[in-house]
Amino acid sequence: MRLKSGPVADRARAPLPWVLVAASVLLLAIVLYLFFGAYLPAKQRMARLEAELKQVYAREAQLQTRQAQQEKTHALREQQVTAIAAERDALAKRIEELEKQLAAASGKRR
Repeated sequence: MRLKSGPVADRARAPLPWVLVAASVLLLAIVLYLFFGAYLPAKQRMARLEAELKQVYAREAQLQTRQAQQEKTHALREQQVTAIAAERDALAKRIEELEKQLAAASGKRR
């Protein structure tokens, strides 16, 4: 029983299995697709959305500032309306008193 060394030498020069080569190429294609076809566009979209979100926050800050100013103006107007109403009531009371005095003075002259 003697071993032949011929088949061992042939085994070292055997071609690569095509299934392994095809699987490697497919894996490379999937990785490239995920990187260029999915990851980079998603990253760019995320950057655009972040920029848009910053704009939305800036707009919200402007609107809050504007709302605070309008509330301040509204409070001032309310104070003015209250003051004018009090002044009107005081004037109405004064007119009533003057009319009574006029009526009393007219009654004394007659």
